[in-house]
Amino acid sequence: MNYIKHLTGFFEKVAIDKTLNPTHVSLYVALFQFWNCNRFKNPISISRDEVMRISKISSKATYHKCLKNLHSLGYINYEPSYNPFKGSHVYLFNFSDDLKPIPKSEKTTIPNNEPVFELVNEQVVNKLYTGSGTSNETSNEQALVSYINNTNIPNISNDLKIVNLDEQAKNFQIEDEFIKNEKDEKEKKLREKKKEFLVTSSAVVKPTIENVKAYFIEQNFPEIEAIKFFNYFSSNGWLVGGKTPMVDWQAAAQNWILNAPKFISNEQQSNRAKHLSTGTDKDYSEPL
Repeated sequence: MNYIKHLTGFFEKVAIDKTLNPTHVSLYVALFQFWNCNRFKNPISISRDEVMRISKISSKATYHKCLKNLHSLGYINYEPSYNPFKGSHVYLFNFSDDLKPIPKSEKTTIPNNEPVFELVNEQVVNKLYTGSGTSNETSNEQALVSYINNTNIPNISNDLKIVNLDEQAKNFQIEDEFIKNEKDEKEKKLREKKKEFLVTSSAVVKPTIENVKAYFIEQNFPEIEAIKFFNYFSSNGWLVGGKTPMVDWQAAAQNWILNAPKFISNEQQSNRAKHLSTGTDKDYSEPL
């Protein structure tokens, strides 16, 4: 493969393509370097960090956008792997064939009744323009010059390529919509699980104050502790730790009964700390 002709064909396409910017060109040159190291064999396996380092692109969003644009415009064929342990594949096309001249058999013949305009250089046009004296000749020469200077001549093959590239861009849009729908499905499942959790929490059987008092009396425990237990869990919606719905209130009452002596002893100690242990028969005239 003649890489000089290839790059010449590439830059000729870039010169007439108004949709590209310097970032696209820099990214393609980086991909071309990978292709060169692979001896111009397709496909090449690329690493995002390496390509961004060589092309001097610092934004991942810009990198993916330019890569998809080059794919949709027909400069490369990009096949993402979506696997962090496997590189994506890129196919580069040979643009050296675009520089080959059109065979005579493929050239269209001009009918005999139409005038033939030969390509002339600028000096001949200026000479004819200065030597003519009529307005008709002037208008003809001006039309000929504008036709020579016009380089944006439409090409049917390029139009066909644009149609194919539009279809590839639509495929990328369909792929993005599929990823978005998959994400929406996951969020929907999470919302359904949350609703089920709320339903199960609301379906927990909540005891009455009479049930709690009767249970504490059966366990030979003071009625005041039953009232504390009921008021505490009624205030937080019968949640254990403020998060998990209570499944068995009797088991929670057992824990309350087991831990109640600890709280009672702490309260007694705090009350004793408020009173000084002093006697009435102390003689303050004696030294300490």
